[in-house]
Amino acid sequence: MRPITANNILRIRFLFTRLFLLLVAASAIAGNVSADITLPQLFSDHMVLQRQSSVPVWGTATPNEKLMISFGESEYKVTANAGGRWSTMIRTGGAGGPFELGVSSEDSDLKVGFTNVMVGDVWICAGQSNMEWPVNKALNPETEIEKAKNFSNVRLFSIETSSSPTPLEDFGVVTPWSVCGPDSVKEFSAVGYFFGRELSRKLDDVPIGLIDSTWGGTRCEAWTSRESLDEVESLAPLLKHWDEQKELVTSRNHPANIYNAMVAPMTRFPVRGFIWYQGEANVGRGHQYGTLFPTLISDWRKQFGSEELPFYFVQLAPYKYEGRGENALQELWDAQLKTAKTVPGTGMVVTTDVGNLEDIHPRNKQTVGQRLALLAFGDCYAEELKDNPVEGETCGPLFESISKSGAQVRVTFKHAGESLRLRGQDTTLKGFSVCGEDRVFHPAVATIVDDVVVDLICSKVPDPVEVRYGWNAEFEMNLTNDSGLPASPFRSDDFPLASEGKNF
Repeated sequence: MRPITANNILRIRFLFTRLFLLLVAASAIAGNVSADITLPQLFSDHMVLQRQSSVPVWGTATPNEKLMISFGESEYKVTANAGGRWSTMIRTGGAGGPFELGVSSEDSDLKVGFTNVMVGDVWICAGQSNMEWPVNKALNPETEIEKAKNFSNVRLFSIETSSSPTPLEDFGVVTPWSVCGPDSVKEFSAVGYFFGRELSRKLDDVPIGLIDSTWGGTRCEAWTSRESLDEVESLAPLLKHWDEQKELVTSRNHPANIYNAMVAPMTRFPVRGFIWYQGEANVGRGHQYGTLFPTLISDWRKQFGSEELPFYFVQLAPYKYEGRGENALQELWDAQLKTAKTVPGTGMVVTTDVGNLEDIHPRNKQTVGQRLALLAFGDCYAEELKDNPVEGETCGPLFESISKSGAQVRVTFKHAGESLRLRGQDTTLKGFSVCGEDRVFHPAVATIVDDVVVDLICSKVPDPVEVRYGWNAEFEMNLTNDSGLPASPFRSDDFPLASEGKNF
């Protein structure tokens, strides 16, 4: 049972208010008199609308009712259709606020109004438990919660967990938009909040809206629309498996069920981009994840109406997944790295230095949020920050290529900065291995040569052909760039994976 907190009381009060209004509206329509004007739950006091956008405002009213929508100094007219539905577009302009957003009837004195509405950037924070993990369970919770009072330009909106076999038009239960502060931030996504806090610090006077859509223990396929899943031939066995389990049609992990309830209702709402932390529930199916994850990214961009929306994600932290198969986590890492390198507009945060082998929920969410913000600063905000750019690299070293000379292998990296380095006080590079034609990997002695190169040699492999990093059972890795950002685990080979053919 959830504890009784100020957030939960607000959530319950909001739900009953919505229920009352919907019942009144239904009764009014049945009685052929004016119905209340209703809008989706995304609209509330303290909300953030995406800047420089045409933002749809929509809802229900009495059939054929004439409405006036006011925003700032602008007014827009719209007439509800025969079913009582209405929709119009408003222009937001540049960052600023507070504004008032109102919807009123020209046929009666009914009206709905929202105050303290800001115009800025809206980010969706989605995924499973490591994105869901709240501020009050992260590192230094008391201090972080108290400091939240300094970031009132950040606004928070949370969606309660729910699933549906079909796409929904509105969410079930939400915590409506609130101003960031000690009370509102406690149960909010820690990674999401720390990401938004960094944006607020760097982007002067730009309000930041954060939408928390998270659910622990959930699979990638559940977050993707059925429409897009059906288009991928290699995913047919996965879908067939679920479709044959008739009793599981309402399961949260049934393909598309979480998308239907926790994503579909907001796809009309313009956003700046997405941050994503998920994959734990798909460990053991790394090969399939290499298809699933890019499918989800493409799907969300299509559903939200822009193929260019930034999508930044977190590579899973080291953890001993028992019973998931050989190299189960490394194969998931491999899929995530390939996604970052092949899908445009994406960026990946590496967390090999902030994990906990005994805890699937490492508490250091501050570093994760900061690194996600770095990706945004170096990518979608680069032009805006050209007079105040981030110094150094915004992501860790990524494998580029290998070259061989006798018994020695040389590895080059992108995003190495001016020099590759060892983490902390370490004096020896860890985590590299090489193999010969027999495809048996052995630990290799690794040496940093210059800004983008590591030289490898192994006495047991006189003629090395391939290299791996981070594929050891101990997950020992300590290579970084000069910005202190860790290198991603990688493999240079394309050998068959243990998870190939594992569909569910």
